Amino acid sequence: MADTATARPRFETNEQAIAYMKKVAVARSGFTNFLGVEPLVCFEGQSELLVEVRPDMTQHHGFAHGAIVGLMADNACAWAASSVIGDVVTGSYTLNFLNPAKGSHLRAKGRVVKAGKRQAVVQAEVWSEGEGVEPVLAAVAMATIIPVG
Repeated sequence: MADTATARPRFETNEQAIAYMKKVAVARSGFTNFLGVEPLVCFEGQSELLVEVRPDMTQHHGFAHGAIVGLMADNACAWAASSVIGDVVTGSYTLNFLNPAKGSHLRAKGRVVKAGKRQAVVQAEVWSEGEGVEPVLAAVAMATIIPVG
């Protein structure tokens, strides 16, 4: 498996894909690394990632800041797409906030709706969750993801 900036190798297991994502998508992305985003799934058009919401990641009401919710949606979309079409960048995304992200963690799940040679359309959900509380759907997103390899 080559480790290049322009091509993403195909993986046989989610564990192989996660190890790669930690080394490339997290470690080489300053903001994602700074926030401590943890990839859980990045395989066969699906993604799931988790981040602990620290006090410095909240807005004045104590909810996760919209920029953090947006990052989670964006990464979920891009990482799901990358599992199908290789190295990518986000062309655009639309984010709809549904509920305040009050929990101690954000969990984002991405799913490729359709992938082609020039773009992938991907859907994401961002959930606010914490110990002893029911998860709440905080936001949904649709993204156009562009391969760059």
